[in-house]
Parts: sequence; structure tokens; C-alpha cells
Amino acid sequence: MKNKKNKINRRDFLKTAGAAGLGSIFVSAKTFAEPNDSNTAGQSAEPEFPQVPKRKLGKTGVEVPSLSTGIMYNAIDKQLILRKALQWGVSYWDTAYGYAGGNSEVGIGKYISANPDVRKKLFIVTKASGAKTSAEREKLLLSSLERMNTDYIDLYYGVHGCNDPAQLTDELKLWAENAKKRKLIRFFGFSTHTNMAKCLTAAAKLGWIDAIMTSYNFRLMQGPEMQAAVEACHKAGVGLIAMKVMAKLQQIETEKDKKLADHFLKSGFTQGQAKIKAVLADKRFCSACISMQNIATLTENVAAVLDKTKLSRLDSQVLDEYAQATCSGYCAGCSDICNRQLPAAPYISEVMRYLMYYNSYGDKDRARELFSQIPSQVKNKLTCLDYSSAEASCPQRLPIAKLVAEAVGKLA
Repeated sequence: MKNKKNKINRRDFLKTAGAAGLGSIFVSAKTFAEPNDSNTAGQSAEPEFPQVPKRKLGKTGVEVPSLSTGIMYNAIDKQLILRKALQWGVSYWDTAYGYAGGNSEVGIGKYISANPDVRKKLFIVTKASGAKTSAEREKLLLSSLERMNTDYIDLYYGVHGCNDPAQLTDELKLWAENAKKRKLIRFFGFSTHTNMAKCLTAAAKLGWIDAIMTSYNFRLMQGPEMQAAVEACHKAGVGLIAMKVMAKLQQIETEKDKKLADHFLKSGFTQGQAKIKAVLADKRFCSACISMQNIATLTENVAAVLDKTKLSRLDSQVLDEYAQATCSGYCAGCSDICNRQLPAAPYISEVMRYLMYYNSYGDKDRARELFSQIPSQVKNKLTCLDYSSAEASCPQRLPIAKLVAEAVGKLA
């Protein structure tokens, strides 16, 4: 009975949320957190919305929303999504210097310029896309500040896509400390979606990394190395943010997909909502960062976080079984294995990820743009290599040769 009281009926929630612009949403103060004030300057007070719960960001002591939005798109023309995110308390906005050719940051700046009072409510995170040196990092940071019409960044990832602990240098540490002293950034860290366990384990020992955004989902949480790395960061007080939470979008393509979807729909939520719940059930993570490019996706994900019903033991078992049964369709980012077997093509993990952006996320332009940045001498070899040794070593049993050929055909 208690679960039924806390449960949000998804259909009713979506219906209510869809009408939110026309009237108030009535919610129990016992069920939801206290809503913030209106975020839109110069307008009458907005209807009060339930706010997503917050968690502490590691040892920083700062609380951030447990659902954060990845603004990987052109936000200039999608101001309504930013506004709606804030109404639900999704005030953690994750971007990067390179997202949407810079138009992600510019779009955030447009919103802040039109609503200057909202800056103090936001927790803005951006990344030094492609920076290799402190000079490059400095240049990108100053440009990001200007683009977003802000004097400071709440959390700055000085390495965007860390794949080797060797990237976490003393030079990087000194630059981060200096940027903090100048009050250009509040906290510092990095993002990682390849060799995650190795990077997290190393960071836990450094003492100067405040937060890390890492790939983490119902598939990746199965690995003992990843669990040990997450625990090491948690004990060291490093704030952890999960990305790639969906582990591919929740598309119904096979009988296994249909079985998974049907199971969770009978429980009252979608498989996507179940994946969010699975990640946030791990209290060592303070937030799940998800790209939400339309109001429907935003609303569905907010509903998952507001809904207090926990996944049952059977729900978790269904996700585990699905992960095992479909592992050959998902690259886990262990690029060290591929690189040892294919030293002539040290970008296989990246190629797999870009293909995922194209096929599963529908982000075709970004996938092509990222693929174009792979050195020509590597791209020219991709369809000529023998991938048999890499396929034999792959923990996920990926058909690497087939997937690389598909990627070249779609992305080149």
C-alpha cells in the first residue's frame, strides 16, 4: 500500500504535466520537495512544480539535482526546454565547448541574458573539448564564460573524455587550482567514457579531483572493476555523475527489447524510467545526466525521479538478464583491450561510440563531426584491418569488423 501511495501513475502525470502551462499542479508537500520561485524574469508567477530531489556532490557539500540535463544540442532555438527543466528543478545544466558547434553554450548564454536572476539557481557544467595544454584549456574556459554570459563555471571538466590516468598531470592540477583562486571555476574534474574504471581508480588517489562524470548504466554496473573504482571514488569524496544512463535509447527492435518494455510497462513505467531508477538506486552517484531534447522526454524522466517506487528484486533481475542477453550490441568502452590488439587503429572504442550516437541517439550530425576528427591515416585503414584478435578479446563479444564497416559507411 505504501508503494501505491508514493507511485505516480505515468499516464496521469504526463497528462497533468502537459497542461502545466495552463494551470497549477497540485502536489503533496510530503511527497515532493519545496518548489523554487519562478525562473522567468518579467512574467507573472509560474505554476508551482514539484522539484526533483537533490544529493550532495561528494565532499564539496554542494547539493545538485539527482536528474541533470545534457545540453548536447543547439540550445539557441530550444529555450523552452531550458525553461521547463528549471520549472522541475533540473538546474544542473551540462554542456561542453564543442557541443553543437558552440551553440549549446551560446544558447545557455541567451537564456541567462534574458533571465539574469536565474544564474544563481543554476549549476553549470562545461568541458574543455579537445584541450591538451593549460594554454588551450584557459582559452576555452574564457570563451565558455563569454558565451554563457557568466562570471564563473560551477564545475569544469578540464579533460573532456579522459581515457588514461596519464592525462591527470601536475600541470592540470596547478591550472585547476589557479582557476579556482581566480574564481573562474568553483569545482574541477573530468569526464570519461573509455577505460572508466582505470581513470576513476587513479582519480580517487589524487586528492584534487572534485567530481567525475562517467559512463554508468545497468550494463556497466555489472563489472567488479567498475564497482571497485566507484567505491574508491566514493570513499575519497569524489562526486560522481552518471552519463550514458540509457545504454542506447529505449527503442523496441527485438523480441528481447519487447519483453523488457512489456515487463516495465506492467509495473507502470517505461524501460527508460527503469534504467534511470537503476542508476539512482546507487546512492554513490549524485546525479544522472541525460540529454533531453524535447518536453516529452524531459517530462518522462522527471516523472521517473519524482516517483518514489523502487525497482523490485524482479525488476533488477530482468535488467541484469537483458544486459547479459544483449551485451554483444553494446561497447563497454574498454579501449585498452582493442588498442592492444589493434595498435594501428587506436580509435575503435570511439568509432563504436559515434556509431551509437548515429543509430541509437539519432544524433547523426554530431556522429559524423566526431568521426571526421579521427586522423585520416587511421580512417583509411579501418576497413582493411583484421579484427579477429580484437573480437576474440572483447568482453562484450562485439562483431567489431561488421560494426566498423557500418560506421565507415554511415559516418565517413
